[in-house]
Amino acid sequence: MPVTEEQVLAALKQVRDPELHRDVVSLGMVRNVKVDGERVELELVLTTPACPFNEQMRQMAYEAVASLPGVREVVLHVSAEVPRGVPERTPLPGVRNIVAVGSGKGGVGKTTVAVNLAVALARLGARVGLLDADIYGPNVPRMLGVRQTPDYDSVANKIIPLEAWGVKVMSLGFLVGEDQPVIWRGPILAKALQQMLFDVAWGELDYLLVDLPPGTGDVQLSLAQLVPVTGSVIVTTPQDVALYDALKGLATFERLNVPVLGIVENMSYFVCPHCGGRTDIFRRGAVEAECQKRGVRFLGSVPLTPEVCEGGDLGRPVVAAHPNSPAALAFKEIAAQLAAAISVHNLAQVATG
Repeated sequence: MPVTEEQVLAALKQVRDPELHRDVVSLGMVRNVKVDGERVELELVLTTPACPFNEQMRQMAYEAVASLPGVREVVLHVSAEVPRGVPERTPLPGVRNIVAVGSGKGGVGKTTVAVNLAVALARLGARVGLLDADIYGPNVPRMLGVRQTPDYDSVANKIIPLEAWGVKVMSLGFLVGEDQPVIWRGPILAKALQQMLFDVAWGELDYLLVDLPPGTGDVQLSLAQLVPVTGSVIVTTPQDVALYDALKGLATFERLNVPVLGIVENMSYFVCPHCGGRTDIFRRGAVEAECQKRGVRFLGSVPLTPEVCEGGDLGRPVVAAHPNSPAALAFKEIAAQLAAAISVHNLAQVATG
């Protein structure tokens, strides 16, 4: 007796997303089921192309259908559709999620993390933009190796963002000389941020990462007031003083009603370029322990390696220049964890209405 579409869906209800803890059918991830005799064709739509369980879910869905009596061939198409954290009815209708990348203090490698996470998400198949909102120290152009002036679309009255390493980029550094200081008060900062958000042709993006200045000031407040921010990522290093300042940044986002998606521990340990050995320069485990205490996701740790420093200076992000290095692999894993955290948050918001 030939299998039915109802039987296929019933089998797939046993496949649960490891992050969302719900079955793929109720999540709307199963589409276009076609049964033709002993052949079943369907589409599995993941919540992000950067899904850390991509292969696992593909295999589970395939085996669930292939195990049905009467099925001899399974054709499984896998795609991705990132759930929205930003409503369509905003000045940025094509942007699905806005993610703020912040830190409590300077010198923790926040921009390095933002740049490499953006490139990692793009390399995993997502549509990514990076807004350099660190007005006082716009270092994104240097770290991505782009220094030209963006074009302007006179018809749409929009600035065309530059592209580097698969990422759309906008920065005040494209408009102001590298050696020219920015000495602005709060209202001017807010206006500059507004223009870089709304006067740029961002197009369709799954994720727009916003690299914020260190600390808790005008730009953070303005961003939260101007757009619905999906969530934030806090960057810290393992020292207590950096962690304490990072927690202040976390508290700031919570007061602004911006969910904290997770914390990244940068410069976590040193990897010897000669022997590959690991050396913990700072106290180990404090950041992860603090995350567990506060119920915040620990997104991962990034080692301090020569490739990271060199890549930032030369405009060649380590994720692209040395994709198999310890730091690049760490950034890719963190990017996948971040994408998963965004999906979990957005779908939870939908479930609660």
